[in-house]
Amino acid sequence: MLSRALREFWIGDGQQASRPIIWIIGFFAFLNVYSIQAVLPMVMHDFHATPTQAGMTVGATVLAIGLVSPLIGMLSDAWGRKRIICASLLALTVPTALIPLTTNLPSLLFLRFLQGLTIPGIAVVLIAYISDEFRAGGVARMTGAYVGGTVMGGFSGRFFTGHVTDIFGWRGAYFSLAILNLIGALLVVWLLPASRNFSPNRSLGEGMNMLWRHLHHGRLMAACAVGFCVLFSLTGTFTYVNLYLAAAPFFLTAAGLANVFSVYLAGVLVTPIAARYLDHYGFMRSLVGALAISATGLLMTLLPSLAGVIVGLTVCSTGIFICQSATISSIAKNITEGRSLATGIYYMSYYAGGAVGTWVAGRAFEARGWSGSVASIALVQALAALIVLVVWRKQTVPAP
Repeated sequence: MLSRALREFWIGDGQQASRPIIWIIGFFAFLNVYSIQAVLPMVMHDFHATPTQAGMTVGATVLAIGLVSPLIGMLSDAWGRKRIICASLLALTVPTALIPLTTNLPSLLFLRFLQGLTIPGIAVVLIAYISDEFRAGGVARMTGAYVGGTVMGGFSGRFFTGHVTDIFGWRGAYFSLAILNLIGALLVVWLLPASRNFSPNRSLGEGMNMLWRHLHHGRLMAACAVGFCVLFSLTGTFTYVNLYLAAAPFFLTAAGLANVFSVYLAGVLVTPIAARYLDHYGFMRSLVGALAISATGLLMTLLPSLAGVIVGLTVCSTGIFICQSATISSIAKNITEGRSLATGIYYMSYYAGGAVGTWVAGRAFEARGWSGSVASIALVQALAALIVLVVWRKQTVPAP
């Protein structure tokens, strides 16, 4: 009786837009993805790595997410949503638990890559789950709840890892993350309602035909290009700002760097609120405005004070989170079939941008310091705005 009462408290009938389980899944999906950013100076020291080599511990994870996303989209359209989400969360525990045992940088990169392989089964499939189960209304708000969970998960992974590192070292922090992952997976197995509106498509030929149609869907391709630029900005900014703040004149410790990631909490508050206005202002205006906000914050990080950097990071990340919510919502609105595949294509582009961002911003950091990274990121954000203004003004092709 107690178990049933608790379950009803959390999920009710599973169909209302306020259900917290969507937020929980987003939280645990992204608890691990960027967690290593808070301890990059320690990783560089332990493995005698360059900034770009250390940064690729982030890039390896996001690259894996991008590579697997289209495939997992097709599998989900064939096999269902909940089973893939739950299996992926459980699988994420394994490489996380093995990371503390690494003795060299290649093995760490490999395990971070394995972590990334599990994420699409959570993130990509959950967006399709939302599109299926809330098609009658509430997609934007449910997407906002999901993005809010991912933002909080991204913050918590960095915050938790940084502070636990100060006590037990970065290896102890990853062992603790593995335990949290297992708890999260078991919660989702218990709480997530089974799909009610899912219709399987197990035809490989139909899947390939759907892929062809998606690749010719103009607005979907524009969303993918913007997604590339968005995660390029996020990973480039929050990977190398740690090295900037760990050096003179700031000299922040791992715990201090973890505290800086509190700026993510602004995204937790702003994203659900902004989601309410996406339909009102339109995706084009929302995206361009959010990109302008993000670029303004990015430039503020060049101010010669810790307070200025923190305020700039807050503004920058808030704009990026609104961009992410707007692009995901636009896909949910414009795609009526093959949603997992469409979301998978989007995430392939999105995370490819993250992988490229860690490399390009890292090379810029090695050449010009933090100002070099800022310049490379600002150029990519300008490209994203141009894509939105050019493509979104054209009439979209009919949704497949």
